[in-house]
Amino acid sequence: MSDVPLTTTNPPTLVTRYEARFAELRQKNEGAFVPFVMLGDPDQETSARILRALVDGGADCLEVGIPYSDPIADGPVIQAAATRALAQGSTVAQSFALIAALRAYAPTIPIGVLTYANLVVNRGRDGFYTAAAHCGVDSVLVADVPVFEAHPFVAAARAANVAPILIAPPNATEETLARVAQLGSAYTYCVARAGVTGADRELHLAHGPLFATLAKHHAPPPLLGFGISTPAHVKAAIAAGAFGAISGSATVSLIANHLAAHPGDVDGLATALTAFVAAMKAATRK
Repeated sequence: MSDVPLTTTNPPTLVTRYEARFAELRQKNEGAFVPFVMLGDPDQETSARILRALVDGGADCLEVGIPYSDPIADGPVIQAAATRALAQGSTVAQSFALIAALRAYAPTIPIGVLTYANLVVNRGRDGFYTAAAHCGVDSVLVADVPVFEAHPFVAAARAANVAPILIAPPNATEETLARVAQLGSAYTYCVARAGVTGADRELHLAHGPLFATLAKHHAPPPLLGFGISTPAHVKAAIAAGAFGAISGSATVSLIANHLAAHPGDVDGLATALTAFVAAMKAATRK
Protein backbone atom coordinates (compact mmCIF):
# COMPACT_ATOMS: atom_id res chain seq x y z
CA MET A 1 0.00 0.00 0.00
CA SER A 2 1.36 3.41 -0.93
CA ASP A 3 1.57 6.18 1.66
CA VAL A 4 1.43 8.87 -1.03
CA PRO A 5 -1.67 10.99 -0.30
CA LEU A 6 -4.37 11.26 -2.90
CA THR A 7 -6.51 14.27 -3.53
CA THR A 8 -10.13 13.58 -2.65
CA THR A 9 -11.44 16.08 -5.18
CA ASN A 10 -13.76 14.53 -7.72
CA PRO A 11 -12.73 14.85 -11.36
CA PRO A 12 -14.17 18.15 -12.59
CA THR A 13 -15.81 17.18 -15.87
CA LEU A 14 -16.95 13.64 -16.59
CA VAL A 15 -17.98 12.73 -13.05
CA THR A 16 -20.46 15.60 -13.12
CA ARG A 17 -22.70 13.27 -15.17
CA TYR A 18 -23.02 11.10 -12.07
CA GLU A 19 -23.47 14.12 -9.84
CA ALA A 20 -26.15 15.60 -12.07
CA ARG A 21 -28.02 12.31 -12.44
CA PHE A 22 -27.90 11.52 -8.72
CA ALA A 23 -29.06 15.04 -7.83
CA GLU A 24 -31.97 14.63 -10.21
CA LEU A 25 -32.90 11.30 -8.62
CA ARG A 26 -32.78 12.75 -5.12
CA GLN A 27 -35.03 15.58 -6.20
CA LYS A 28 -37.56 13.04 -7.53
CA ASN A 29 -37.12 10.78 -4.46
CA GLU A 30 -35.93 7.88 -6.62
CA GLY A 31 -33.08 5.44 -6.43
CA ALA A 32 -30.79 4.57 -9.32
CA PHE A 33 -31.16 1.54 -11.55
CA VAL A 34 -28.01 0.51 -13.40
CA PRO A 35 -28.05 -2.43 -15.84
CA PHE A 36 -24.80 -4.17 -16.77
CA VAL A 37 -24.03 -5.79 -20.12
CA MET A 38 -20.93 -7.21 -21.77
CA LEU A 39 -19.69 -5.15 -24.70
CA GLY A 40 -19.51 -7.08 -27.96
CA ASP A 41 -22.00 -9.75 -26.84
CA PRO A 42 -23.14 -11.43 -29.01
CA ASP A 43 -21.51 -9.23 -31.69
CA GLN A 44 -20.66 -5.57 -32.23
CA GLU A 45 -23.79 -4.56 -34.13
CA THR A 46 -26.21 -6.26 -31.74
CA SER A 47 -24.29 -4.92 -28.75
CA ALA A 48 -24.74 -1.36 -30.01
CA ARG A 49 -28.49 -1.94 -30.30
CA ILE A 50 -28.59 -3.45 -26.80
CA LEU A 51 -26.93 -0.39 -25.31
CA ARG A 52 -29.43 1.94 -26.95
CA ALA A 53 -32.33 -0.23 -25.69
CA LEU A 54 -31.07 0.08 -22.11
CA VAL A 55 -31.04 3.85 -22.43
CA ASP A 56 -34.49 3.84 -24.03
CA GLY A 57 -35.85 1.77 -21.15
CA GLY A 58 -34.92 4.50 -18.67
CA ALA A 59 -31.66 3.26 -17.13
CA ASP A 60 -30.19 5.94 -14.86
CA CYS A 61 -26.61 4.88 -15.54
CA LEU A 62 -24.95 2.03 -17.44
CA GLU A 63 -22.22 -0.36 -16.43
CA VAL A 64 -20.47 -2.21 -19.24
CA GLY A 65 -17.88 -4.94 -19.26
CA ILE A 66 -14.87 -5.24 -21.53
CA PRO A 67 -14.55 -8.91 -22.58
CA TYR A 68 -11.72 -10.69 -20.78
CA SER A 69 -10.68 -14.32 -20.81
CA ASP A 70 -10.36 -14.74 -17.02
CA PRO A 71 -13.09 -12.66 -15.35
CA ILE A 72 -12.64 -14.00 -11.82
CA ALA A 73 -15.30 -11.76 -10.20
CA ASP A 74 -17.98 -12.88 -12.63
CA GLY A 75 -20.25 -15.89 -12.45
CA PRO A 76 -21.00 -18.28 -15.31
CA VAL A 77 -23.61 -16.09 -17.03
CA ILE A 78 -21.30 -13.11 -17.47
CA GLN A 79 -18.30 -15.34 -18.18
CA ALA A 80 -20.29 -16.89 -21.02
CA ALA A 81 -21.07 -13.43 -22.39
CA ALA A 82 -17.37 -12.56 -22.39
CA THR A 83 -16.60 -15.83 -24.16
CA ARG A 84 -19.21 -15.09 -26.84
CA ALA A 85 -17.81 -11.62 -27.41
CA LEU A 86 -14.22 -12.84 -27.59
CA ALA A 87 -15.23 -15.57 -30.04
CA GLN A 88 -16.47 -12.79 -32.33
CA GLY A 89 -13.07 -11.10 -32.10
CA SER A 90 -14.01 -8.37 -29.63
CA THR A 91 -11.09 -6.15 -28.55
CA VAL A 92 -10.58 -3.31 -26.09
CA ALA A 93 -10.49 -0.89 -29.02
CA GLN A 94 -13.84 -2.20 -30.28
CA SER A 95 -15.28 -1.87 -26.78
CA PHE A 96 -14.20 1.76 -26.64
CA ALA A 97 -15.76 2.31 -30.08
CA LEU A 98 -19.09 0.97 -28.81
CA ILE A 99 -18.92 3.34 -25.85
CA ALA A 100 -18.10 6.29 -28.10
CA ALA A 101 -21.14 5.51 -30.27
CA LEU A 102 -23.33 5.20 -27.18
CA ARG A 103 -22.02 8.51 -25.85
CA ALA A 104 -23.09 10.18 -29.08
CA TYR A 105 -26.56 8.62 -28.69
CA ALA A 106 -26.90 9.46 -24.98
CA PRO A 107 -24.76 12.48 -24.10
CA THR A 108 -25.81 12.77 -20.45
CA ILE A 109 -26.05 9.20 -19.15
CA PRO A 110 -23.20 8.15 -16.84
CA ILE A 111 -21.26 5.21 -18.29
CA GLY A 112 -19.09 3.00 -16.11
CA VAL A 113 -16.66 0.31 -17.25
CA LEU A 114 -16.00 -2.88 -15.31
CA THR A 115 -12.68 -4.41 -16.31
CA TYR A 116 -9.66 -6.32 -15.04
CA ALA A 117 -6.13 -5.24 -14.21
CA ASN A 118 -4.48 -7.15 -17.07
CA LEU A 119 -6.42 -5.18 -19.67
CA VAL A 120 -5.55 -1.88 -18.00
CA VAL A 121 -1.87 -2.63 -17.50
CA ASN A 122 -1.48 -4.08 -20.98
CA ARG A 123 -2.29 -0.65 -22.47
CA GLY A 124 -0.46 1.17 -19.73
CA ARG A 125 -2.55 2.64 -16.95
CA ASP A 126 -2.33 6.20 -18.25
CA GLY A 127 -3.07 5.08 -21.80
CA PHE A 128 -6.09 3.02 -20.77
CA TYR A 129 -7.72 5.76 -18.72
CA THR A 130 -6.96 8.43 -21.30
CA ALA A 131 -8.59 6.30 -24.02
CA ALA A 132 -11.56 5.61 -21.75
CA ALA A 133 -12.07 9.30 -21.08
CA HIS A 134 -11.73 10.13 -24.76
CA CYS A 135 -14.61 7.82 -25.74
CA GLY A 136 -16.90 9.12 -23.00
CA VAL A 137 -16.39 6.82 -20.01
CA ASP A 138 -17.27 8.34 -16.65
CA SER A 139 -15.95 5.68 -14.29
CA VAL A 140 -13.85 2.51 -14.21
CA LEU A 141 -14.01 -0.35 -11.74
CA VAL A 142 -11.02 -2.73 -11.90
CA ALA A 143 -12.63 -5.79 -10.36
CA ASP A 144 -9.53 -7.78 -9.37
CA VAL A 145 -7.57 -4.96 -7.72
CA PRO A 146 -8.07 -4.92 -3.92
CA VAL A 147 -8.48 -1.55 -2.27
CA PHE A 148 -5.05 -1.59 -0.61
CA GLU A 149 -3.38 -2.08 -4.02
CA ALA A 150 -5.57 0.42 -5.85
CA HIS A 151 -3.48 3.58 -5.49
CA PRO A 152 -1.78 3.56 -8.95
CA PHE A 153 -5.06 2.78 -10.70
CA VAL A 154 -6.87 5.52 -8.78
CA ALA A 155 -4.12 8.04 -9.54
CA ALA A 156 -4.18 7.23 -13.26
CA ALA A 157 -7.98 7.42 -13.33
CA ARG A 158 -8.11 10.80 -11.65
CA ALA A 159 -5.39 12.17 -13.90
CA ALA A 160 -7.67 11.36 -16.86
CA ASN A 161 -10.83 12.76 -15.17
CA VAL A 162 -12.29 9.27 -14.82
CA ALA A 163 -13.90 8.28 -11.52
CA PRO A 164 -12.30 5.28 -9.81
CA ILE A 165 -14.96 2.92 -8.45
CA LEU A 166 -14.08 0.79 -5.43
CA ILE A 167 -15.83 -2.34 -4.17
CA ALA A 168 -17.10 -2.49 -0.58
CA PRO A 169 -17.44 -6.18 0.37
CA PRO A 170 -20.16 -7.14 2.88
CA ASN A 171 -17.59 -8.42 5.42
CA ALA A 172 -15.07 -5.57 5.08
CA THR A 173 -13.32 -4.06 8.11
CA GLU A 174 -13.80 -0.43 8.95
CA GLU A 175 -10.20 0.22 7.85
CA THR A 176 -11.02 -1.18 4.41
CA LEU A 177 -14.25 0.81 4.14
CA ALA A 178 -12.46 4.00 5.17
CA ARG A 179 -9.95 3.40 2.37
CA VAL A 180 -12.80 2.73 -0.09
CA ALA A 181 -14.36 6.03 0.96
CA GLN A 182 -11.05 7.89 0.58
CA LEU A 183 -10.18 6.53 -2.86
CA GLY A 184 -13.56 6.07 -4.56
CA SER A 185 -15.50 8.59 -6.61
CA ALA A 186 -18.97 8.78 -8.17
CA TYR A 187 -20.42 5.76 -6.34
CA THR A 188 -19.39 2.84 -4.16
CA TYR A 189 -20.00 -0.66 -5.51
CA CYS A 190 -21.47 -2.61 -2.61
CA VAL A 191 -21.68 -6.38 -2.89
CA ALA A 192 -24.99 -7.94 -1.91
CA ARG A 193 -23.33 -11.24 -1.02
CA ALA A 194 -19.93 -12.92 -1.04
CA GLY A 195 -18.80 -14.79 -4.15
CA VAL A 196 -19.17 -14.03 -7.83
CA THR A 197 -21.90 -12.34 -9.81
CA GLY A 198 -25.18 -14.15 -10.39
CA ALA A 199 -28.94 -13.72 -10.42
CA ASP A 200 -30.54 -14.77 -7.14
CA ARG A 201 -34.14 -15.83 -6.56
CA GLU A 202 -34.06 -14.44 -3.03
CA LEU A 203 -32.05 -11.57 -1.63
CA HIS A 204 -31.04 -11.55 2.03
CA LEU A 205 -29.70 -8.16 3.05
CA ALA A 206 -28.18 -7.05 6.34
CA HIS A 207 -26.20 -4.10 5.04
CA GLY A 208 -27.20 -1.43 7.56
CA PRO A 209 -23.81 -1.42 9.34
CA LEU A 210 -21.95 -1.39 6.00
CA PHE A 211 -23.92 1.59 4.70
CA ALA A 212 -23.57 3.38 8.05
CA THR A 213 -19.80 2.93 8.05
CA LEU A 214 -19.51 4.17 4.48
CA ALA A 215 -21.61 7.22 5.37
CA LYS A 216 -19.45 7.83 8.45
CA HIS A 217 -16.40 8.07 6.20
CA HIS A 218 -18.20 10.18 3.55
CA ALA A 219 -18.03 7.55 0.83
CA PRO A 220 -19.73 8.11 -2.52
CA PRO A 221 -23.35 6.84 -2.72
CA PRO A 222 -23.66 3.05 -2.37
CA LEU A 223 -25.04 1.02 -5.28
CA LEU A 224 -25.79 -2.62 -4.53
CA GLY A 225 -24.83 -5.33 -7.00
CA PHE A 226 -24.48 -9.15 -7.23
CA GLY A 227 -27.78 -11.03 -7.25
CA ILE A 228 -30.12 -8.19 -8.25
CA SER A 229 -32.52 -9.78 -10.72
CA THR A 230 -36.10 -8.62 -10.04
CA PRO A 231 -37.95 -5.40 -9.22
CA ALA A 232 -38.46 -6.78 -5.71
CA HIS A 233 -34.69 -7.02 -5.32
CA VAL A 234 -34.32 -3.41 -6.41
CA LYS A 235 -36.93 -2.32 -3.85
CA ALA A 236 -35.20 -4.37 -1.14
CA ALA A 237 -31.79 -2.87 -1.96
CA ILE A 238 -33.10 0.68 -1.67
CA ALA A 239 -35.10 -0.14 1.46
CA ALA A 240 -31.91 -1.51 3.02
CA GLY A 241 -30.19 1.84 2.49
CA ALA A 242 -28.57 1.59 -0.93
CA PHE A 243 -28.86 4.56 -3.25
CA GLY A 244 -29.56 2.19 -6.11
CA ALA A 245 -29.03 -1.24 -7.62
CA ILE A 246 -26.93 -2.79 -10.37
CA SER A 247 -28.26 -5.77 -12.30
CA GLY A 248 -25.84 -7.77 -14.43
CA SER A 249 -26.54 -11.48 -14.65
CA ALA A 250 -30.30 -11.00 -15.07
CA THR A 251 -29.77 -8.53 -17.92
CA VAL A 252 -27.16 -10.70 -19.63
CA SER A 253 -29.36 -13.81 -19.19
CA LEU A 254 -32.26 -12.04 -20.85
CA ILE A 255 -30.06 -11.30 -23.87
CA ALA A 256 -28.70 -14.84 -24.13
CA ASN A 257 -32.07 -16.54 -23.58
CA HIS A 258 -33.93 -14.35 -26.06
CA LEU A 259 -31.40 -14.87 -28.83
CA ALA A 260 -31.25 -18.61 -28.13
CA ALA A 261 -35.02 -18.85 -28.48
CA HIS A 262 -35.31 -16.31 -31.33
CA PRO A 263 -32.04 -16.24 -33.30
CA GLY A 264 -31.51 -12.97 -35.09
CA ASP A 265 -34.52 -11.25 -33.48
CA VAL A 266 -32.70 -8.10 -32.46
CA ASP A 267 -35.83 -5.95 -32.62
CA GLY A 268 -37.64 -8.30 -30.24
CA LEU A 269 -34.61 -8.35 -27.96
CA ALA A 270 -34.52 -4.55 -27.84
CA THR A 271 -38.21 -4.48 -26.93
CA ALA A 272 -37.70 -7.06 -24.17
CA LEU A 273 -34.71 -5.19 -22.74
CA THR A 274 -36.55 -1.88 -22.75
CA ALA A 275 -39.45 -3.46 -20.85
CA PHE A 276 -37.09 -5.15 -18.36
CA VAL A 277 -35.27 -1.91 -17.61
CA ALA A 278 -38.53 0.03 -17.29
CA ALA A 279 -39.85 -2.47 -14.73
CA MET A 280 -36.61 -2.42 -12.73
CA LYS A 281 -36.49 1.37 -12.86
CA ALA A 282 -40.09 1.63 -11.66
CA ALA A 283 -39.05 -0.22 -8.52
CA THR A 284 -36.68 2.62 -7.59
CA ARG A 285 -39.53 5.07 -7.08
CA LYS A 286 -40.09 5.48 -3.37
